[in-house]
Amino acid sequence: MAGGGDVASGYTGERRALLQALAALLPDQGLVSRMVGGDDPVLWVWHPRTGRQTIVFATPSNRGWLFLWSSGGQGRADDLERTAGSLREMLESSAQPG
Repeated sequence: MAGGGDVASGYTGERRALLQALAALLPDQGLVSRMVGGDDPVLWVWHPRTGRQTIVFATPSNRGWLFLWSSGGQGRADDLERTAGSLREMLESSAQPG
């Protein structure tokens, strides 16, 4: 790749590693996940009991890497346990009408 390709591929590798680290913690939260997206990896996460699901993105920010998901959810990559718990809470509470 020419130009910024090396930077992009560096981000892809770090993004993939962070998403994999998060995915490794999700079974302890009762969640299931699958990496999708090839060169632009994202994590598809679902709650088997509620059937609720979301896509998690990893993105660099001025304070380090963040995970982002639908309905404004976010978690810090340097606090994977809390991020995994936040995902579980969101996917459980989203099952309630309202």
